[in-house]
Amino acid sequence: MTHEHTPDTTDFLSQEFWDERYRSTTAVWSGNPNPRLVEQIADVTTGGALDVGSGEGADAIWLATRGWNVTGVDVSTVALERAAARAAEAGSEIADRTTWEQADIVSWEPPARRFDLVSAHFMHLPGPARESLHRRLAGAVRPGGRLLVVGHHPSDLETSVGRPNVPDMLFTPEQVAAVLDPAEWEILVSAVPSREALDPDGRPVTIHDAVLHAVRRA
Repeated sequence: MTHEHTPDTTDFLSQEFWDERYRSTTAVWSGNPNPRLVEQIADVTTGGALDVGSGEGADAIWLATRGWNVTGVDVSTVALERAAARAAEAGSEIADRTTWEQADIVSWEPPARRFDLVSAHFMHLPGPARESLHRRLAGAVRPGGRLLVVGHHPSDLETSVGRPNVPDMLFTPEQVAAVLDPAEWEILVSAVPSREALDPDGRPVTIHDAVLHAVRRA
């Protein structure tokens, strides 16, 4: 079992780090929407969506093709420029349904109770910053709207998949649910589904996602 060295977590939070990562290659991500987003949201009535940590735009563009009006937010201007270009390539209707906003996720305040869906996939911050982010994301969901948070589960550190050796940056669905007021929220899904991946040496490995899908009571 091997893990990456323990990094300085401030690297993960800066615009400079992410701009450089996106500049280093033509595509950091696959270009496909996250499977947990598709599983959880494919049959949900459309509206206004906020995609936090939108990266190169695959999730936001998928939502737009389903009829959502999406605001994609990311710290990296390089990623946002790439996302906007890909939305334009998908057609004028998709470009019109997507807007892109640069923000420092650690301190950014989304509009209160504005969105029918707030989605954040694999946004990994140190514990207190993560809890603060999840509270702010929950605050952006309007009554009757949904919060979907997906991340790497801490059990991945027991595999050879190569996660950064910072346990505090991984989380469980229960930790996400803990920031939600039960009087205001109904938990629809709190699960740790598995999926197959390859570790840095190309060996197959089973990893797990933390999935929390909740609806704000109307």
